[in-house]
Amino acid sequence: MTNAVGITPAGIGRRAGARFIDWIIAGIVGGVLFWLLERATDLPSWIAILPGAGFGFLYFVVFEVVTGSTPGKKLLGLHVNGAGGATKPDLLESAKRNAYMLLNLIPWFGGLLWFIAAIGIAVTVSSSSSKQGWHDTFAGGTQVVKD
Repeated sequence: MTNAVGITPAGIGRRAGARFIDWIIAGIVGGVLFWLLERATDLPSWIAILPGAGFGFLYFVVFEVVTGSTPGKKLLGLHVNGAGGATKPDLLESAKRNAYMLLNLIPWFGGLLWFIAAIGIAVTVSSSSSKQGWHDTFAGGTQVVKD
């Protein structure tokens, strides 16, 4: 994808920083959800953690669809454009670009699969002139840009 006039793609460093901030926020909220669910039910820990882990996916999707930016992206001056340069991704685009996060829900080796997917994103963002990762391409051409 070529860059539209006046659009500056965000590089991997700022994107990683925003993702880290968002992980902290989503991790705290997801951890509280896990703790509450574990105490309120007799579910085994590995089942009770699923809503907390799924929360991270929902966190990114909801913020991107509603505002175009997660809190971490907003703090670092970034924004997610939808396919074709739309001002924000629609629900399907955001769900597709964040789908790799659901790999964490796979028991035992999901974390490894997620890590491999994240490395693939970093490599493809770094090597792309438009700074789009494979997940952006999979989502139809979403793009993280500087505000």
